[in-house]
Amino acid sequence: MRHLLAAGLISLLPLTAVAQVSPDAAPQFWDVEWGETDFTKNAIDSWTEVLSGGPPKDGIPSIESPQFLRVADETEIGDREPVITLELEGEVPRAYPIRYLTWHEIVNDEVGGIPVAVTFCPLCNSGITFDRRVAGQVLEFGVSGKLRNSDMIMYDRQTQSWWQQAIGEGIVGEMTGVQLTKLPTWMESWAEFKARNPEGAVMAQPTEHPRPYGQNPYVNYDSSARPFLYSGENPPHGISPLVRVVRVGDRAWPLTRLAELEEVTEAGVRITWRAGQASALDGRDIGNSKDVGSVRVFDAETGENLPHDVMFAFAYHAFWPDGEWMLGS
Repeated sequence: MRHLLAAGLISLLPLTAVAQVSPDAAPQFWDVEWGETDFTKNAIDSWTEVLSGGPPKDGIPSIESPQFLRVADETEIGDREPVITLELEGEVPRAYPIRYLTWHEIVNDEVGGIPVAVTFCPLCNSGITFDRRVAGQVLEFGVSGKLRNSDMIMYDRQTQSWWQQAIGEGIVGEMTGVQLTKLPTWMESWAEFKARNPEGAVMAQPTEHPRPYGQNPYVNYDSSARPFLYSGENPPHGISPLVRVVRVGDRAWPLTRLAELEEVTEAGVRITWRAGQASALDGRDIGNSKDVGSVRVFDAETGENLPHDVMFAFAYHAFWPDGEWMLGS
């Protein structure tokens, strides 16, 4: 599996488990797994952009119908460990621990009658939550095992279409060009979630597919010299590929700048940073890894939470090559 190979063998994986295919061979090569996918409809410039990350379709198992605990009943998660927080008006706030998402990447859930997909791509540090309602139907998402610009390609089990996680858009099959609705969720420490939501709920440890939860299979990844399975351009302005950036729409704020200022209000948004959240992609033990801090993003006028992503700079540049870098004066 990609996770097992990534632990200390990142430099070897392109030689052992990665498959590139030519434009003409792609549909035939994937026919066994993807016989129901319409490859004639796609937004792929070249099939050589699509790589196998190692696992087959569903080799990284998504979670369906997750179980939850009361905050007071959760005793295993460390205070500094990151969670993705979903707060919908009138509903009990929910935390989805990265210790589980690292190994499953997608959680299909329903909150307040809204079917959601909580997603995390470790290779891009991209954590986004989507509304699963599309064109009058509810989709259920799984992990394809394929990567593009090192970002997870999801698929839906209803149409077998492929979706690019970082941009939330269909890229292969019936749903090509369809955009998923993003919900305003954010990553913060477990301690922050507990303090704000003592009556909240937290996703319980999955039992169907046991994994070494709490451990990071990509040790030292966010301090690597280069991204995993990425051959595109490096970011401009001398920004390191694996620096985290806060993406709001097509703009990006380097986390290094936000950590220095702690709060900025620009381009109609207010972004805050505070210390206390551990990196999910540093040491073996997530809870004891280096501090990368927590980010919140608000509409500068209304104060409403805004959809955003905290992703690596190389991934932002790959998917928004003409995006605006918010570097300050």
